[in-house]
Amino acid sequence: MVSGNAGKSGRTHAVAVAVPTAVMLAIGLWGVNRGGMWRDEAVTFQVARRTVPQIWRLLHGVDAVHGLYYLLMHAVLAVDPVPGEVVLRLPSVCGAAATAGLVAALGARLARPRVGLWAGLLYAVTPMAGHYAQEGRSYALVAAGAAGATLLLVRLLDGAARAWWSYGLVVAVTCLLHELAVLVLCAHAVTLALARAGRAVWRRWGRAVGAVAVVLAPLVIVSQSQAAQVGWLPVPGWGSAERVLRSFVAGPTGPVFWGGVVLVLLGLGRRRLSVVAGPLMVVPPAVLMGVSQVRPVYDDRYVLYALAGAPLLVAAGGDRLAGVMGRGLRWPGGRRVQRVRPVALAGVAAVAVAFLQHLPLHRVDRTPATRADNLAGVSVLAAREIRAGDPVLFLPSIARRAALAYPAAFAGARDLALRESGPRSGTLYGREAGPVELRRRLAGADRVWVVVEPYALGGGGRPSDPSDRVKLAVVQEYFALREEHARPGATAGATLRLYVRVRAAKPGPCPAGPCR
Repeated sequence: MVSGNAGKSGRTHAVAVAVPTAVMLAIGLWGVNRGGMWRDEAVTFQVARRTVPQIWRLLHGVDAVHGLYYLLMHAVLAVDPVPGEVVLRLPSVCGAAATAGLVAALGARLARPRVGLWAGLLYAVTPMAGHYAQEGRSYALVAAGAAGATLLLVRLLDGAARAWWSYGLVVAVTCLLHELAVLVLCAHAVTLALARAGRAVWRRWGRAVGAVAVVLAPLVIVSQSQAAQVGWLPVPGWGSAERVLRSFVAGPTGPVFWGGVVLVLLGLGRRRLSVVAGPLMVVPPAVLMGVSQVRPVYDDRYVLYALAGAPLLVAAGGDRLAGVMGRGLRWPGGRRVQRVRPVALAGVAAVAVAFLQHLPLHRVDRTPATRADNLAGVSVLAAREIRAGDPVLFLPSIARRAALAYPAAFAGARDLALRESGPRSGTLYGREAGPVELRRRLAGADRVWVVVEPYALGGGGRPSDPSDRVKLAVVQEYFALREEHARPGATAGATLRLYVRVRAAKPGPCPAGPCR
């Protein structure tokens, strides 16, 4: 029979988990329909709408690291006959809400329910968590998997020996969602060392890690051959370390940030919690930054899951501070439950103040301007200006992502350069005609719409792709710009230009050099 105190404790624990989950869900849903997809979301959208065999074929050449996520999103988008941005982002919203609840569960288990409540709420109001909660990519789901694996690790340290298989399963699925989540195992190894785990625990953990390695090995082998996809990443420096630290605190600037740093330092004194939260917060970013000094693979989003450690430490620090202050105060009544409630509510109020102080930052993040580009912008222009049968060029070829994300806007247009679509060719953006064929197709066009990235027609740069070089050369030599359309206020992303022929095409070699 469950005692009254045990039942009350269970209810308190449940509330401490449920409230942050609900708050994160509300914050994630707030503004989730902000508008158009940006380039990475567009990749998720167009790949997930392919058939499973088409997705499988694509993964052999590109984006293997996101394979499981694409298959998951394939099932999600299939539910809605006309899927859009909101459906695309809902799994991330749910992943972020689950992470907030798991962070709260960790705090409640490692310290007390009010620490869990505060930690979960701090996670929910952190701008970085809110940002990725509204992005149609895998990172919020990876964060949920890492937090769940960490909670299982704590259970295992507490003696739940039979849960190793579930720990290994959760870690394996999380790493298949994004292979750099494997660094959570480094954090867990440090936790086991700091907790002075016994040989039996290390042995079981080692077996789980071995199983994860076997599952992950094929993905690692394939993704290594696709490493050029992240060739644009720079070597991280001290600025990257400062940025990720600021991103991990509920407010990146002002007194909220510095107060958070102080509370993190205080939280390190809560040993049972700090040996779990400290490595989770520090080890994955530190290891990835270290590796990136030799081979750059670091980006803040790749270690989003490490964010979970920071609110746990801040909440533990707040609990220690409350304990020191509480010893000098007399609360009405004498029982513990009467003393705890005002402290817990005071902590909730402090989190609310931190959220309100950075509310403008949250609001700005819910506008398309915070992403690198907005593909809906150029699609609106295309729907308004391009008519059925009009020839279109995408310069460079990756500008085609706007048509893939919003195909209705380009319905009926003739893609002059496309030879084989992405789904049929097993590529992201399709295969284009060779230089000779492309020049022949352009020779028959008196006017052509060009969806152009800002950098493609300016400066002295020369496109690396032969087809893009032909597009640029022919447009510059034989056509003149008649119209240019850009979304009002747009500072990034492709524009739509109409070019008309001013000179007849010449037979013979291609402009600006050989075609072959």
